[in-house]
Amino acid sequence: MAEGRFYLSVLALSSLGSMCVLFTVYWMWSWHGGFAWDGSILTFNCHPVLMVAGLVVVYSAASLVYRLPQSWVGPKLPWKIAHASLHLLAFILTVLGLVAVFRYHNHQHIANLYSLHSWLGITTVFFFACQWLLGFTVFLLPWASLWLRSLLKPVHVFFGASILALAMASVISGINEKLFFSLKNATRPYSSLPGEAVFANGTGMLVVAFGLLVLYVLQASSWKRPEVGITTEGQVRALVSPARLGEGWV
Repeated sequence: MAEGRFYLSVLALSSLGSMCVLFTVYWMWSWHGGFAWDGSILTFNCHPVLMVAGLVVVYSAASLVYRLPQSWVGPKLPWKIAHASLHLLAFILTVLGLVAVFRYHNHQHIANLYSLHSWLGITTVFFFACQWLLGFTVFLLPWASLWLRSLLKPVHVFFGASILALAMASVISGINEKLFFSLKNATRPYSSLPGEAVFANGTGMLVVAFGLLVLYVLQASSWKRPEVGITTEGQVRALVSPARLGEGWV
């Protein structure tokens, strides 16, 4: 039952994550003219898409690798590599998103890093970089002792969830800021909820729903990789499911 609920959550997350990215693409394409990499406003349009894709969706997928029941048995190294690789992909997309907005600002002679949204975003990316380096050097490379890993694991887990929460706050504030700028001189102001405002607000709510579901899955004890000598009832049922007994997993 616990395993079935997990895969149902994975299906919901896959749908929500895809919708978050596709809705952001549609917003930038339909209301703001599409994408380019020439320093124009079309370059800026790459920024929200890359940040939602990298800092929210792919980051969340990387965080959930150890919640897959298949990762609970056998060697842990392949799952560590998958976890680190997906996070690296998320970081690359995030950096490209930053390059897009800085390229646009510099080309148009607009100041950088002056808004609360930009402060939240750059703080999130800084923590993400530190988190990835910590994970790579301590948990992936073989030099660290078990004592050191045990000491740093709670810190790593805490910042993993915190970075996702900060990413959600950055995306929501970014959507709001973009709407204030783009609708400032529009025929229908933001307060009258024109079509773009309704669609972008809805996209923001999708990001919130996606992020909250990810945080729920991350904290559910029955979906965590069992610690040595500590296994919850839900983990036991998942590990001894008939399908796995037939595969020789136990």
